[in-house]
Amino acid sequence: MTQDKGRRFLRVRKVVTLAELALHLHCSPRTVQRRLADWEGLHSYNRNGGCYTLPEIAEFDANGLWRYGGAFFSRFGSLPETFACLVANSQAGLTAAEAGELLGLRPSSFLWSLREHPALRREKHQGVYVYFSSDHARYGRQRPQRNLMPAAARLPVDFEAVAILAEKIKHPALTNAELSRRLRQQKLCVAPETIEALFVRHGLAVKKTPPSI
Repeated sequence: MTQDKGRRFLRVRKVVTLAELALHLHCSPRTVQRRLADWEGLHSYNRNGGCYTLPEIAEFDANGLWRYGGAFFSRFGSLPETFACLVANSQAGLTAAEAGELLGLRPSSFLWSLREHPALRREKHQGVYVYFSSDHARYGRQRPQRNLMPAAARLPVDFEAVAILAEKIKHPALTNAELSRRLRQQKLCVAPETIEALFVRHGLAVKKTPPSI
């Protein structure tokens, strides 16, 4: 059957374009679109939505994102809805740089069009725009967490984050400065502020208590 043939082709290739699937099935792109709708196929949030996969093929990470062969997919659907969901699920909102790193896209390519999205609230924080959830309760949790983050603190890339968390698990009593020094021994240059930004992002920052009098 055509449907079985199409699904087998997708399982082998994992990601295909509309033209590739139409050629394989010997049918029109419109017919392929109907087939993909029947299969609840997913389209990429980059490449103008021109790449497709099946829900059972995508291996989404903790953020609901999956990349394969240069095509980027989200369990949330379109790029606007994906960004809104990432912001809503974040601990301290997202800056343009943080959003670009998560999504694998240049922030300038999509953020301007989302500045008035109803699910987002954009505010300037320490000279940088931060996108928070427009939901009152979520915003109330995110804004204080963003205030804890040092100015201009970058988030670590994936391999740095793994190294930071591994060292923290092995040495939970170490300060961020001490963790930074240990990472330098591994040839990783990660500032204490970057470590703090990672912990704040994931709700792992240690709350400072005032000294007793």
